[in-house]
Amino acid sequence: MKNFLMISFLILNQIVFAQQVFKPHPFSKTMAVGFESGATYSISDYESPGFDYMGKFSIEVYFKSESKSSFGIRSFLSAGFINAFDDQRVVNQYRTRFTSIGLGLMYLLSVSDDVYPYLSVGLSHIWFEPKGTDGNTLVNYNNKVYQPRELNFFGELGSRFLVTDNLTFNVGGGIQISPNDYFDDVQQGTSNDMFAFANVGLSYSLFTEIDSDRDGIPDSQDKCANTPTGVKVDDYGCPLDSDGDGVPDYLDKCPNTPRGVEVDVNGCPFDSDGDGVPDYRDLCPDTPKRISVDNYGCPFDTDGDGVPDYLDRCPNTPSGIDVDAKGCPLDSDLDGIPDHLDDCPDSAPGEIVDERGCKKIIEIKVPLKDTVKVEIEPIKEITIQVSNIFEKNGVKLTNTAAEQLEIILQEMKRDPLSRWIIESHTDNIGTPEANLKTSTRRAEAIQNYFLSRGISKIRIEAVGFGSKFPVADNKTEEGRNKNRRIIIKRIN
Repeated sequence: MKNFLMISFLILNQIVFAQQVFKPHPFSKTMAVGFESGATYSISDYESPGFDYMGKFSIEVYFKSESKSSFGIRSFLSAGFINAFDDQRVVNQYRTRFTSIGLGLMYLLSVSDDVYPYLSVGLSHIWFEPKGTDGNTLVNYNNKVYQPRELNFFGELGSRFLVTDNLTFNVGGGIQISPNDYFDDVQQGTSNDMFAFANVGLSYSLFTEIDSDRDGIPDSQDKCANTPTGVKVDDYGCPLDSDGDGVPDYLDKCPNTPRGVEVDVNGCPFDSDGDGVPDYRDLCPDTPKRISVDNYGCPFDTDGDGVPDYLDRCPNTPSGIDVDAKGCPLDSDLDGIPDHLDDCPDSAPGEIVDERGCKKIIEIKVPLKDTVKVEIEPIKEITIQVSNIFEKNGVKLTNTAAEQLEIILQEMKRDPLSRWIIESHTDNIGTPEANLKTSTRRAEAIQNYFLSRGISKIRIEAVGFGSKFPVADNKTEEGRNKNRRIIIKRIN
């Protein structure tokens, strides 16, 4: 029996220390009145123990608790019978009536909102009267060999199931141990008499403050009576709202919002333009969708010309240069030379100018005659072999490429309203995908050259065609060399 009590205590002790403090126990500061009935099973000197019945009335008072466990004091009055049979004895069957008054400790554990295992241990004072099958008291009892009352030890394990806020259904069992050996009226052997019992019944709790949402705050004090189970609450029973934005922590997806900032239903600051920077920090709150922005919510402006990159047609304008609405340097006389490089800012419309923006005169020396001046004929298209301007098998312009491109550059500057397309072609060596990528990068390299010389990006289109349109047989080196070509032509 001692082993039974020790094992029971150790099991419950491990459960207790595994729990976390969470909220007032449902039985905290309550008094429970219960009635139970069930079966008894004797353990005595008789060979064949028998089953009988008993009833119990109990009163329990629980202390204040704010954890999953609750302690209390239990008093009870029980009465019933135990019996056993042994055909080797003169009195081959006995039936002992008993009445017991007990006092002990009660430990109650909450494993869910409705299930409460318990352990009770203590002492009881028992009066008993052994009788035979004829209903007469037995010999040793009549001869007053022993006192038919004594102090017993008891232990009980069971569980309570919450039916309503005040009513529980109880199932339990235990053992009552005598320090003597007279429940069966005989003293024999080395072990004392005892009996086990198993009971079912009901308990009703008095003075209980109902906590409908089980948040630890009784309804009489709960200002948020329908809080979901398991949500942490304040002293008024309302869910915690750490950042004070009106959205409780358990629903708040942005729990550290600064005080006073307006938030949405998820507790996150509004971001009207959807750029990832909340409105309260966004200095540019109307940024178009999917535009990259800085930490202040403003579109990036890499060259600092006041025109954001997503609108800037000339993204590498030097610092301090006046630009138009497209981010390109101003060109007042439309000669293709931006004002900050133009030494002749008032060139006539359509006038051919040099790299300084001044009118260009071409001198041609004619044998045996004086030098004459002629106008340059407009250029409509030019074809350049890749090997003449690009490094071998590469996409980087050679140092002498500028000489090949200069004539087109001057034509672009002569007519600032002209628009051009750069077509890049390759041979069929390699995969179509790789050839397309290479041709595109070469076209863009030439385009960037013209941009660096002051030509607006809006006037130049760069297109790579890969190996789609050969002009010669790719089976010979000569043919492949012809197919590797750049065509620059005017489109208006």
